[in-house]
Amino acid sequence: MNYKIIISGGGTGGHIYPAISIADQLTKKITNCKILFIGAKNKMEMKKVPENGYKIIGLWISGFQRSYKSLSNLLLPFKIILSLFHSLVIILKHNPKIVIGTGGYASGPVMYVASILRIPVFIQEQNSYPGLTNRILSKYAKKIFVAYDGMDKYFTSSKIVFSGNPIRKSIKNVSLKNKNDYLKQIGFNSNLKTVLFIGGSLGAGRINDFVSKNLNYFKKNNLQVILQCGVRYQSKYESLNNSNIKVLPFIKDMDKAFSAADIIVSRSGASIISELCFVGKPVIFIPSPNVAENHQYKNAKKLYDLGAAEYVEEDEIEYKLTSIINKILVSDIYYSSLSDKISAFSKPNASKLIVNEIKKYLK
Repeated sequence: MNYKIIISGGGTGGHIYPAISIADQLTKKITNCKILFIGAKNKMEMKKVPENGYKIIGLWISGFQRSYKSLSNLLLPFKIILSLFHSLVIILKHNPKIVIGTGGYASGPVMYVASILRIPVFIQEQNSYPGLTNRILSKYAKKIFVAYDGMDKYFTSSKIVFSGNPIRKSIKNVSLKNKNDYLKQIGFNSNLKTVLFIGGSLGAGRINDFVSKNLNYFKKNNLQVILQCGVRYQSKYESLNNSNIKVLPFIKDMDKAFSAADIIVSRSGASIISELCFVGKPVIFIPSPNVAENHQYKNAKKLYDLGAAEYVEEDEIEYKLTSIINKILVSDIYYSSLSDKISAFSKPNASKLIVNEIKKYLK
């Protein structure tokens, strides 16, 4: 018997990589499992999902633009209607046993249509504060997989499964051996401290600017820097490359970069947080202010309040970030404390737990 499953999610790596992780576990644990992804046209899932061996269909859908002058908002009602119709056609043709949503523009119409057709739907919510779409769709879901305590404020408690967020299987390759190999590969000195800056899958202009403006600080303190700047910023920052600065538009082998780093400066999307908990190195979070309902701030603040990470608001970077880097580097006790406390939140078997729960509904 073939078990057909649809997974919908995308827009950013934070929605895509958990979806791929769940898909990998499904194909590993369920014989004759056929998975179809549904994403949004022209978004990164249309490239990343096929790279990982899965078929994907794109919907003509996008989110609401916060700028009141955005002309694309005028098209949004038409996009929603067409995406609902397109989702119906896909679901009727594919006839899935279940549908899983991991967030992103496309998951809304797909999950809604599936629920109307009485197909069991499941939500994987990465954040400590769920978005409006998942809050609305939760009443149709059989189970809602979460990574934070206290989610019964938003979802029916009987549906909640505390699973943690799925992480990419490659992240589990983080090791000391990878550290030395990767540092050598990019021409860095294994005896110097390395700071990894990652601005999310799309890059972050303010983080890039900080690195650009503080080259003397890094040189003076014998710090090496790996900057994942984002493809859209590549031409602006690639000239920074030198013997102790490595600028990369995108880091494919993120496990190697994590291995090489002594400190990690990162956005605080829920999925990257889950990976950094597994990595277990000191982290300074810089929440993006340009996300729905400020969820990155809420994610970072939870870990900060528990002593598991540092965080800096984006508008405080210029006068706070270097002092926090220094604070971590000069104290071995504080360095170890941050490492130990963030490691305690690691949930490396999240995908396995999610799939074991979903299998109960496959008949």
